[in-house]
Amino acid sequence: MGTIGTEQSACSIPCNLCGSTEVEPISLADRDGNHLRTVICRVCGLVWTDPRPGDIGKFYKEEYRLLYKGTYRPKPKHIYRAGKVAVARHGRIKAYVGKDKSVLDVGSGGGEFVYLMKTLGCRATGIEPNEGYARHSVSAYGIDVRIGLLQDVSLEEGTFDVVTMWHVLEHMEDPARILGKTVHWIRHGGFLVVEVPDIEATCQSPSNRFHIAHLYNFNLVTLENMGKKAGLTVVNHVASPDGGNITVIFRKGGDPGLPGRPDEQNNFVRIVGCMRSHTLLRHFTSSRPYSRLGKKIWRVLDEKIATAYFVDGRRLLDRFYSRHASAR
Repeated sequence: MGTIGTEQSACSIPCNLCGSTEVEPISLADRDGNHLRTVICRVCGLVWTDPRPGDIGKFYKEEYRLLYKGTYRPKPKHIYRAGKVAVARHGRIKAYVGKDKSVLDVGSGGGEFVYLMKTLGCRATGIEPNEGYARHSVSAYGIDVRIGLLQDVSLEEGTFDVVTMWHVLEHMEDPARILGKTVHWIRHGGFLVVEVPDIEATCQSPSNRFHIAHLYNFNLVTLENMGKKAGLTVVNHVASPDGGNITVIFRKGGDPGLPGRPDEQNNFVRIVGCMRSHTLLRHFTSSRPYSRLGKKIWRVLDEKIATAYFVDGRRLLDRFYSRHASAR
């Protein structure tokens, strides 16, 4: 492989955003050192895995949670961690979701965000493909969770005020089609919240950028344009404190504008430039990896203390969420 940004190559999957087949290979390995070919569209800057790494549906239904969590059902530390994440996510979107709103969380995992929304007075539903996590969330929290892949779930049009997709879109084989389907479930004037890892992030080692579960990689430009392609209007966007994730709030209705404004045509060049500059040497001579390690150590200690007298997930979350509700 030549220098990033200089070697045009063939692809087996056209760009999901603009339809181009003009690509540049930017990586041939995943974060574990296994072969994984990743390409970037030279027209719009969308990044994806080409070719696909096997049976994606089977992977998410049976293997994904075991591979990344080491368990078929969440452990106490996972419940506590996901509860903290749910509270942080609510903080980013509380201006758009209030009491009595209908909320759908796509990829609901262990159900912690759905349960938080229910606790705050929303009519909340989840969709989760992994049977172990989905059944746990139903039995532990008494929430409504549909088990299955999003593309296989059928819901009535215009059912929800807010649909959330937290770290879901990057896992989809056809994100444009998925967004198009999801839009039908949102009421006119309702909101879609999408959070994904940012391909331009420099908080992690450059060798940790790609892995088998993420079929697509976005930056703010490609994510916003993907929403516009589905007929959504961009309302706001938020970056995580470490710059690792981007959250975009879309509205159904209004003028979405057209993808690919003149100032966005250099997105390919921008992403390639970012990847070139984020080297291992630069990363490990910065404060980022050591700050990240310190935060990880503190997180482990916090989780041990919080779950030391664990009885069940619902009691743990109830204590945590009640503090959040009283602080609002």
